[in-house]
Amino acid sequence: MSEGDLASLLAKACRSCLAPASLPVVADPAALTAAREGAPGEASALDEERREVELAQAGDRRALARILRRHGPVLFRSVLLPRLGSRVAAEEALSITYTKVVEKLDRFTWQSVGIYPWLRVVALRVALDQLRARRREIPFDADDLAREIDLAERDPQEADASALARQDAEVARARVADALARINPRYASAIRLRLLEERSREDAARELGVTTATFDVVLHRALAALKKALSPALNEQDP
Repeated sequence: MSEGDLASLLAKACRSCLAPASLPVVADPAALTAAREGAPGEASALDEERREVELAQAGDRRALARILRRHGPVLFRSVLLPRLGSRVAAEEALSITYTKVVEKLDRFTWQSVGIYPWLRVVALRVALDQLRARRREIPFDADDLAREIDLAERDPQEADASALARQDAEVARARVADALARINPRYASAIRLRLLEERSREDAARELGVTTATFDVVLHRALAALKKALSPALNEQDP
């Protein structure tokens, strides 16, 4: 995993990630959550999504496009990017997810939580396939993701878009925080300065009291240590 790929992962774990330029900004998922809970004036959002799903299942491609535009950015930044750690891999996985949705939409049965939890499971399964195919290149554990998919499918009625987005963000944040605590404090500082705070190489080097060339070496070793720390951290999670 390159420094740029890991930077994307860390940025997602520690702050809200903007949707890629090629994807539209997602609508507020809280609207659908509020609709599920019966908030006045918000039920129409869920009703409209249900109508769009019915149209899409009947072959209306424009309705399907609206569904994917609404939920695609969240799938990318909250589901795929933190689990794959690479923007390129996440973009590829999102494209495959769209294809899978088109192929499987007729099997979807409407739930009171809307379509997002189902879309999320489709995306998680695509991510799982990538993890298994690229096990040596990605620091996350495929078995851990398989358990997560199993939990997501057990009771979809208990999930909604807003809660799942928060859950995904917390999972990513906790993984990185735990891993940083496991490595040499100097390495952790180098990662925070360069990748989380996005300081320049020169500024980060000054903060650590080293030359830029030495900082590059420290950061390289820090990323290797973080990658090593992330995998066992995943394996220790409760199933």
